Amino acid sequence: MGQPQESLEIVIITGISGAGRRTAAHTMEDLGWYVVDNLPPTLLPALADRLGADERIAVVVDVRSKVQFDQLPDAFAQLKARGYRVTVMFIEATDDVIVQRQESNRRPLPLQGGDRLIDGIVRERRLLADLRATADIVVDTSKLSARQLAQRVANHFGTDASDKLHVAIMSFGFKNGLPVDADIVFDVRFLPNPFWVPELRPKTGLSPDVAGYVLGHEAAQEFQERMVGIVDTVAPGYLTEGKRQVTLAIGCTGGKHRSTSMSEELATRLRERGYGVSVLHRDLGKE
Repeated sequence: MGQPQESLEIVIITGISGAGRRTAAHTMEDLGWYVVDNLPPTLLPALADRLGADERIAVVVDVRSKVQFDQLPDAFAQLKARGYRVTVMFIEATDDVIVQRQESNRRPLPLQGGDRLIDGIVRERRLLADLRATADIVVDTSKLSARQLAQRVANHFGTDASDKLHVAIMSFGFKNGLPVDADIVFDVRFLPNPFWVPELRPKTGLSPDVAGYVLGHEAAQEFQERMVGIVDTVAPGYLTEGKRQVTLAIGCTGGKHRSTSMSEELATRLRERGYGVSVLHRDLGKE
């Protein structure tokens, strides 16, 4: 057995087949990580022991390993006992999206057998339920393009880890559905809507005019302070529990005006406080 390498960082990429694990793995490779696909869980500790302390490795582990998948909890325990830093990223999507994707590429799911696609999805979800519940990062790709998924992955792992919490901020529109992978959701529909101002309607929250209109209200400034306060409150606990990334979702009606302006302003304030911050505008352009 190799000596513990406390700085060795390991990311486990897992999740539902068809949700985007391959895109996530390719992105990690582009970011300079050493990527291994479909590694049997029993080999995880041995692989980690043979790499240098400065390595960053991402390992795709999923139900293709079949019976060995049950040994994943024991492999995690061994990695953590050796002092390795392990982050689990779980990629998922809704059943209808998975069915659509699999039918387009005409490939069966690993646990489908001779049954329907939906039967294979149900079996995977059941097998992965505990892993999903304990994952450090959950990314729902149902409403994300491959480019947006790559951006989410890059936001989390494109920079060196630090002792500060990394905050991923996502603006969205409630009419397009809640982001189920958010840790905390903020609703800014109480703010005056620039949509009803004719000269602002065609612009987005990234426009200085719209941002000035949204942030010029006292309620917006007070809400910003409260959101920063919440991050400051939860950050120590997240870090103590080993969670180094948190996703905040800020929503308005369509995801075009208020949520984008508030997201960009919150990002600025958190960066000033030393947090690593990334911003994704999920629904911009969908209105």
